[in-house]
This record gives sequence, C-alpha cells and structure tokens, in this order.
Amino acid sequence: MPLQAGASEDVLRLLPLSLEELIQTPIVTASHRVERRDDTPAHVIVITREQIRARRYRDLGELLSDLPGVDFMAGSRSSIFNNFSLQGFNSNNQLLIMLDGVRVDDPAGGKIAVARNFSLYMARQVEVVYGPAAALYGADAVAGVINIITDQGEQAGDNWASVGAGRFDSREAQFLLTLKPAEDVRFTLGGHKQRSDRAPLDHYYPDDFPAVDAQDYDGTIVVPAQARHRHIDGIESHSLFARADLTEHLTLGYYRNGFGQPTSTGDRTDMALYDRHARWETTSETLYARARFQLTEDIEGRLLIDYARQEADPHSNYLNKYTGFGARGYNYAKATRTGIRPTLHWRIDAAHDLQIGIGYQDYEAMLTPNLPRPYRRSLGTHGQGLSYANTDLPIPIPSASHHNEFGYLQWQAQWTPQFTTMIGVRHDRHSGYGSSLNPRLGAVWQPADRHVFKLSYGEAFRAPSYDESLSAYGAFSGARDAEGRYIGKGFRAPNGKLEAERARTLGLTWDWRPTPSLNLVTHLYHSHINNLIATLNEKVSTQYIPGAVLSETTIKGNAGKAHHTGLDISGQWQFRTAGAWHGEVWGSLSYIDGTLQTGDDARHWDLPYVAKHKFKLGSTWRYGDTLTITPRLTWVGKTTTGRRNPARPGRHLTADAWWVASLHLGWHRLLDGRATLWLDIDNLFDRRYNVAHGAADSTLLTMPQQPRSWMATLEYRF
Repeated sequence: MPLQAGASEDVLRLLPLSLEELIQTPIVTASHRVERRDDTPAHVIVITREQIRARRYRDLGELLSDLPGVDFMAGSRSSIFNNFSLQGFNSNNQLLIMLDGVRVDDPAGGKIAVARNFSLYMARQVEVVYGPAAALYGADAVAGVINIITDQGEQAGDNWASVGAGRFDSREAQFLLTLKPAEDVRFTLGGHKQRSDRAPLDHYYPDDFPAVDAQDYDGTIVVPAQARHRHIDGIESHSLFARADLTEHLTLGYYRNGFGQPTSTGDRTDMALYDRHARWETTSETLYARARFQLTEDIEGRLLIDYARQEADPHSNYLNKYTGFGARGYNYAKATRTGIRPTLHWRIDAAHDLQIGIGYQDYEAMLTPNLPRPYRRSLGTHGQGLSYANTDLPIPIPSASHHNEFGYLQWQAQWTPQFTTMIGVRHDRHSGYGSSLNPRLGAVWQPADRHVFKLSYGEAFRAPSYDESLSAYGAFSGARDAEGRYIGKGFRAPNGKLEAERARTLGLTWDWRPTPSLNLVTHLYHSHINNLIATLNEKVSTQYIPGAVLSETTIKGNAGKAHHTGLDISGQWQFRTAGAWHGEVWGSLSYIDGTLQTGDDARHWDLPYVAKHKFKLGSTWRYGDTLTITPRLTWVGKTTTGRRNPARPGRHLTADAWWVASLHLGWHRLLDGRATLWLDIDNLFDRRYNVAHGAADSTLLTMPQQPRSWMATLEYRF
C-alpha cells in the first residue's frame, strides 16, 4: 500500500498488512511450529500489532471482547473482575493464556483477572486458537489457547513510552525499550501502570444500588443507610516484561502482572459495604528459560524450564454481611508451579513432520477461609493461631501439593499440495486426579485458491483448581448443641477428591476469499462436556471442623454435563477510496445453543452466561499518514445469568439485550513525526445497560456498566 513521502516509522507500524500478507503471517500456537494460517489444522485468529494499535485493544480483555463467539461481562465479579465465555465455555479457567508459548495465567488452573493487567504493549501479534488443545498444552486448554507473541526482531531501537489521563481520574503509563549490544544479543524491557476510580455507579443506576441499612444475620442494623459510603469501583493494575535473547538459541524471560479491585464488585447493597479498603489484590509472575539445539540437519531439540507463582495480598479483605459488617474478613491464596519440558522436532521429509515431548510439573497451592486478621506468611499454614469468630475453634488452612508427568506426540503430513492432516495425543499422569489421555485430529483441504476447509476434533480436560478443591468458608453465631459443639449452617466444605472435567469438540471451518480484499470465515462447532464441577448441596454434611457440628453444607463435586452447538461467521474487508482515505472493516455474527445438567436435577437447563445471538462490527479509517478513526459497535442479545428461573424450569433468568459503541481517534506525525495523540471514548452514546451476573442470591442479577468515559494518551517514540 503506497505511502505519502516522508511517512514516519510510527505510521509504518499503523498500516495494515494486506489480506494476503495476513494469511501468510507465520503463526506458532496451533501446532508448536511455524506455519501459515492456511496450513494449520485448527481455527485460528491472528491479531497483528498494527491491528492492536489501530483498533485500540489496550489489554487482552478488550481484544477478547471483540472476538467472534465471546460473551464478555465486564466488571461483574469480585475475584476476577471480568467474566467471559468463549463458544459456550464459561470463565477464564477454561482458556489457556500464554506469553511466547509460556503459560502466564493461574499456575494451578484457578481463575485470574483478565483485564488491564494483561496490557498488550509488548505484543507483536496475538494468536487465538479455538477449541481443545490439551494434546499439546495439557490442562485447561479446553475452550482454546491465547498466545501473546512478542517481537524477536533483528533490530534494536523500538523504544517508546506513553502517558494517558481521562475521566473518573483514570491514569496510565506504559513503556517498551529494546537494546542490541551485540550481534546475537537482544534485551527487551517493558511495563505499565494504571489506575482508575471508574464511575460511581449508584449515581447512574440508582435503582440497582438503593441506600439500605446494613443488617447482620440477626437483623441488627450495623450501618444505617444514611451513613453508607458511595459506590466504590476503582481498579489498579501493573505489569513488567523482561526478556533477554542471549544467543540465537537461548532466551531468558520474566513476566509479572497485578490487579486490584473492590471485593464488593457485583454485590447487592444489603450484602456488602462499599469500602475503599475492602479490596482483592493479586500478583502473578512467571520466570522461564528456553533453549534450542540443532541436533542434526532435520532434528531440533527444545527445552523449556519455567516457574510461576500467583499470590493474593494477605490484606485482601471483605466487609459484608458474612463478616457482620462491623469487622473485616481477610483472605489469602497462593499457588506455584515448577515445570520442565524437553521436546524433539523431526522434519522427516518435505511432507512429514513429527514432534515428541515429555515433561514434569510440580504444583503447590493453599487457600484460606475467612480470617479475622491478615495471614502472616512467616508463620506458615499451621502457625497462624486463629480461631473462628464467636468460637474457640482453630481455623484449619487447607493446602495441597501435586505433580504431573506427561508425554505427547504429534504427526503432521502433507499428502498432496491441497491436503494435509494432523494426529496428536498427550498422556498426563497427575498425582491428584489420575491419568488423562487426550487425542487431537485435524485435516486441511484447499480445493481452490480462494477456499480452505478445516476439520478438527479434540479432547481436553480441566484440572480441578485449588479454589474449587480447597475452598472452605462459613461463620459461626456462637450457638452450641447439647454436647457443647458449635453449630454451623451453610458452610462450604473442601473436597480433595475432585476429578478433572472432560470436553470433546468437533469443528468445521470454511475460509473463503471471494476477492483479494475480502475474507469470510465460517466456523461451525459442537462441544460435549462431562464431569462438570458444580456446587452441590450435601445430603450428609462433611464434618471437617473438629469441635463443630455442620449442617446444610455445600461442596464442589463432579456432577454435571453439558453440550452446545454454535456458528461464528466473521469477515474482514479492506478498502481504498479515490482520495487519501483507506482502511478496513471487520465484524462477526455468532449463534450458540446448548444445555447444562448438574447435580441431582435431571432437567437440562440453558447455558449460563451466554447470549444466543451476538453481533460485532468495527472499522478503521485512515487519512494518509496523519489520522486514524476507529469506531466499534457490539450488540448482544438477551443473555442468561447464573441464576435459575424458579418460574420456568430449564431456564435461567436473563439480562436484557444491549448495544454499545466506542470511538478511537489517532493523530500521527506530531513532534517531528515521533508522537501520536490518541483519544479513546468508550460507551460513546452514554448508554445505560447491564450484563449478566447473578451466580448467587447475594449478588446483583445483572451488573450495571460504565457510562461514557474517555482517555487521552500521548505516545512518543525515541
């Protein structure tokens, strides 16, 4: 695409690749090897750096929300902030998130915030593989895999920094530095820090946040309505990315991110106090080393060693009805993973490719129930000396340690220039939930230059996470039975015998290019899930607290199954006018339907947190090399919540359909061609709308969303 004379490096990074260049863009996530999109036996979407910038995907959450088949419920959960479903699989523990092929989400398979903490300042491209990928990646690659690929370019000098500020006291800063001191040595360092008060939602949605008395379970008014604080919704995040390419064959890397949000997110006003200090703060970090060895001309060896840790700040706390409103309940969680994975990649001949890998992973995790004071790391799980409120019963702090051994094999063959196949299988042997065998099959057929058909089948498993197996909570009133034992009702009991969930997905993809500037992709899929982990009412309560008698307890158990069928149609069109304007239009239309059955209830319920119909549309208009204008529109049909409809068995209560638009403007070639000024306006038309929530009776059924907000950002390259 021709440029005006004197186009700057900043502009070069904004200009899109042609459709043909996009299709030819090398990808690595789907098969653990470099290949084109047409050749990979999976449904893959690639978002390039130029698209990330022009569309203003400031973090992974924003990118996800614009993808086909994704239901995104922003700011609705107290522990993970954003909730989302990908092609019917709910929550982020169904999706594997990686950075340069290294897992950077929860190290023990739990839930993690996918929000501003996953800023994309370091991304060269983001590869999204739809469908099970456990045959390559193991646990939790159920709905798919997201791989953030960073730049491994040959040149240094890609240095930039940005600062931004906007409505609701929003502030953000980012930077990325590269240095190449020697021929085969490259250092990269980047980071971001962000905070925002966000909107006082009780002002914009007074009916959702009525001022009511805060009463404990005995009906005593602890905080009268007139003394309550306004709604608090502030978030903070940070990240740090460091990478050292010491030779062509050795890379060391470190990645850290953190996120903080109120623990009252999504709670009703009669269930929680909106307190600025009642927050949930988590930090995740990953350290890794990767080496490549050319053993022969056709055999390459690879070795990956990684260590990951996620920890909640010990001062994370709740101030709600469960804590009596007058005192705080503190929580602490920690999970670590250490792993090693050697692999061999054998190019048998021009048509056949074989990969073999083995590995070992070691996990440790702990999760406290509500504590009356912050957890003291130096005392360990057995030395906290804490008792349940209103009792002299010591609080047990559960922990777990497991290891996993695995091996996998993948064979890809190109039988003709138009037809290729892939067969893969992985076996995991986990000390906690036993063995798992996961196959993966794929075929690619290109009968003509403009048509590519892909058929894929995969199986995957989701390992029970520590927040499911170790989760235990509840409160005592101080009452005792005739034998002097404390009486507890409604407690959650831990379950160390959970098994892995199992998923099977069959997918068919048709990639059609009717013209060189238009690409249409149709993806049809069907998934079946067994052994679903669900919250169950115990018929016989687990007596896990010595000196207490518990009743009406709940527990996490394998007692569910689900199936769903869906269709995503997406497209991209590049255009050029007679004048200086040119750009692209992209969009998707999605449909999904399915059922869910859990526990003793034999009825099949509709899928929670899913809209049957979704429509997403965006366009980037470029005027020469000086201006970009990107409007985006999302329409989501009626969406199921997490709460069942008592009047309609088989149906969940729903959130109304909604639509929202955003506008993103960029002025380029400022300050001698080195700077860009961005203006991002979210909820452009200041709509009032709610997304699906309502997992428990204590939460809002639907979560009000942010009003119009804006941020201006100055980006400078040096």
